[in-house]
Amino acid sequence: MNRLLAAVLLFAGSVLAPAPATADVSVNINVGAPPPPPIVLAAPPPLVVVPGVPVVSYAPALHADLFFYESRWYYSHGGYWYVGRTYKGPWTHVVVPKLPPPIVAVPVKYYKVPPGHLKHHLKGGPPGHAKGKGKGHD
Repeated sequence: MNRLLAAVLLFAGSVLAPAPATADVSVNINVGAPPPPPIVLAAPPPLVVVPGVPVVSYAPALHADLFFYESRWYYSHGGYWYVGRTYKGPWTHVVVPKLPPPIVAVPVKYYKVPPGHLKHHLKGGPPGHAKGKGKGHD
């Protein structure tokens, strides 16, 4: 009888015991681009008009590829493009085919990091981007 009672108590204890705690596991995959490093400046950077693309300006004093076109700032970093309403962001990822044509037309020599990734997204690449050469650009 003692063995039967012990078995019943053991079974009851295991059934009534709280279930082991489970942890919620969440896996997030960022399909878009990673956020770019912030641009930290006390004032807007001095801008210079891009020769040959007079509707686009760039910030030659920065160590970042930052362009200004139609009241928007465009920031190229790590093979991705971002757009923002101010030179500080916040930045929103924009795919290359959705970039305004004047931004795409900026010659390579106005970049700190050459935009070689553009030619993979656009058929043959725009003038001025393929190896830094093209019609109408030095």
